[in-house]
Amino acid sequence: MKFEDLNINIHLLRAIKDMGFEQPTEVQEKSIPVILEGKDVIAGSATGSGKTLAFGAGILNVVQKKQGIQALVLTPTRELAEQIVTALKKFSKHDQFKITSVYGGVSINPQIDALRSTEIVVGTPGRILDHMERRTINLSKVKILVLDEADRMLDMGFYDDVNRIMSQCQKNRQTLLFSATVSNEIKEIAKKFMNNPVQINAANQVDPKKLRQVYYDVKNNMKFSVLVHLLQEEKSGLVMVFCNSRRYTDMVAKNLYKNKIDALAIHGGLTQQKRNSIIAKFNSKNAFVLVCTDVAARGLDIPGVSHVYNYELPNDTKQYIHRIGRTARAGKSGIVVNLIGDRDHNTFSDILRTYDLNVQRVEKPHVPKIEMQAEPRRSDSRDSKFGRPSNNRGPRKSFERRR
Repeated sequence: MKFEDLNINIHLLRAIKDMGFEQPTEVQEKSIPVILEGKDVIAGSATGSGKTLAFGAGILNVVQKKQGIQALVLTPTRELAEQIVTALKKFSKHDQFKITSVYGGVSINPQIDALRSTEIVVGTPGRILDHMERRTINLSKVKILVLDEADRMLDMGFYDDVNRIMSQCQKNRQTLLFSATVSNEIKEIAKKFMNNPVQINAANQVDPKKLRQVYYDVKNNMKFSVLVHLLQEEKSGLVMVFCNSRRYTDMVAKNLYKNKIDALAIHGGLTQQKRNSIIAKFNSKNAFVLVCTDVAARGLDIPGVSHVYNYELPNDTKQYIHRIGRTARAGKSGIVVNLIGDRDHNTFSDILRTYDLNVQRVEKPHVPKIEMQAEPRRSDSRDSKFGRPSNNRGPRKSFERRR
């Protein structure tokens, strides 16, 4: 099938050709015709499946210029909001609709100004509610409402916020819900706010035949030493290293950098400007390793990841699947490396039992022990660029409250 067969508008078709897309993905092929018919949709799709173009086709089909806010896209994270805005601007380059991102961590005043004349809003629930309380956003004309990464939003505790926002939109709107999984809470939202939704499932874009999963059984005090050794030996592509806390993410990235591994840290405690800069540098391949919390596991467009390291296993077994979905995409091979310490065996067993995964044990290499240095207090002079201290010792730590 070709994009011309999907009955999308001519302006969007031109934009798609300009971007070099040749054939629709599975989720696009299945959902776009249904969306263009005006039906509500629940689409099971993973990151990288092409869902932004799928709901973007619906948005650009109904929005008209200078008619107020007619499309609202809710996302769990700031990065995903920015990514969607960037994509929608490319898709609408021949229509020139006004598209505004709305999220916390940045000044609200420019958003208030932009909301007066915008037609499409992409934002996180917390900041959308702020605008609702200030009466600086009018959702009464919303024709199409999109919940992207809906399961992630609910996992983050946005259930009540999403309910409040959806209740303020006109009842005869079209609602599109995209989620990797369909939980009971998502079913409740669908029952309450959606009209006979069509359920669509698309295969994960990760190719299981090209994904290899391994684990090393190591002592806790040797995890970092093994990680350094493996990263020093591996130079084939971009690497994501997952930790569970902001503090540990900072500490691992800083110590990797001290051991001459070009690593950057990203988590919810950094300012939005810094997070955008870090993602841009990683995507441009000017950095080799991205040490991150699960805020980076979903929704971000980071192509070319060859290796995913679980330095710490996730507390929630579902996050394991989301993490490994960052590699073995778009026809390329990928490797997942799990460092299993003394206290990780029960969690690892739960993951293997839940998902019936084939994870091979690899013999631990003999490496010298490298001591990790704890993250110091914020007393040293720091450079704002890419989150690293001015003395180039490692990534900068930020204590900004995440909204």
